[in-house]
Amino acid sequence: MDTRAVYDYLTGLQDRIIERMQSIDGMPFRTDSWDRPEGGGGISRLVEEGNVLERGGVNFSHVLGSKLPPSASAHRPELAGRPWEAMGVSLVLHPRNPYAPTVHMNVRFFVAQPIREGEQPVWWFGGGMDLTPYYGFDEDAAHFHRECQSALDPFGADYHPRFKAWCDEYFFLKHRGEPRGVGGVFFDDLGAQGEIDFERAFGLMRSVGDHFLTAYAPILERRKDAAYGERERDFQAYRRGRYVEFNLVFDRGTLFGLQSGGRTESILMSMPPIVKWRYDWTPEPGSAEAKLYERYLVPRDWAALAAVPA
Repeated sequence: MDTRAVYDYLTGLQDRIIERMQSIDGMPFRTDSWDRPEGGGGISRLVEEGNVLERGGVNFSHVLGSKLPPSASAHRPELAGRPWEAMGVSLVLHPRNPYAPTVHMNVRFFVAQPIREGEQPVWWFGGGMDLTPYYGFDEDAAHFHRECQSALDPFGADYHPRFKAWCDEYFFLKHRGEPRGVGGVFFDDLGAQGEIDFERAFGLMRSVGDHFLTAYAPILERRKDAAYGERERDFQAYRRGRYVEFNLVFDRGTLFGLQSGGRTESILMSMPPIVKWRYDWTPEPGSAEAKLYERYLVPRDWAALAAVPA
C-alpha cells in the first residue's frame, strides 16, 4: 500500500485540472493553503466571478485523525475509534451560462489504521463524477457517460453499469423524488472487503480522475458562449437550490468534512453563488424547462445513446 503514490497522483491531478480550467476561463484561480490543527491540511483552488465560471473550486485535502468520525464509521462500525488518514481531490464547477451544466468530481483514498495486535489496516478508494444540466442536450449527456464508461471498461465490463446505477441511486433527492442531474458514475469502499488489490483499485481511481477533463471540458467549451436571458438565469438559480439541498442533507463527503473538523470554507465551496427557492413551482408544460424534468431527470443509458446514428 503506497500512500505516497496516491498523494502524488492527487496533487498532480489538481494541477492538471486547474491548468485546463484556467485556459478555458481566462482568469487565474486563487490558491489557498490551509492546515488542520488535528492533523494534515490541504490546498484550495477557487475562482469566483470568472469569465466562464461563476464559481469553481478544485480542492486537495490530506487529513489525519486519532478517532474515526461518525459519518465514516456509521456503515463500518468495526472501525470506530481507529486512527485514520484520508486524502482526495474534490471539485465543483458552476458555469455562469445556464446552458453549461454544473459538474462535480471526487476521487479519494481512505485508510483506518489498526489499534489492536493482529489487526490490519483497512483501506478503500472512492469517487466518481456527475453532470447537472439546467437545459439538457442529448449529445452532452451521451458524451459525459461515454467517457465515464471508457474510464471503467478496462477494469471489467461490470464496473460501469454497477457504478452508473450507484450514481443514479446516490445523487437522488429523496424528499423531492428526483435525481440531481443526469448522473455519471459513483463508487465507494473499493477494496475495503479485499475484493480487489491495492494497485488495481488505485488504477481504477486514477482512470476516473484522468477522464474528468475529457468528459467535461468539451461540454463546457461547447456551451459557454450560448445566448441566454433572464428566464434561463432564473431557472438556473431555482435548480441550483436542488444542488444545495443535496449537499447539505445527503452528501457523505460534506458530512465527513464537517464532522471531522475540516476547513469549512473549503467544504462549502461547492455551493453555487446565486440560488433561489420558490413555493410549489412547476414548469410550464411543453417548455424547455419542463423538458429537463421529462427527458433528463430520468435515469437512462446515455452511453448507449451515443452509439445510435443521428
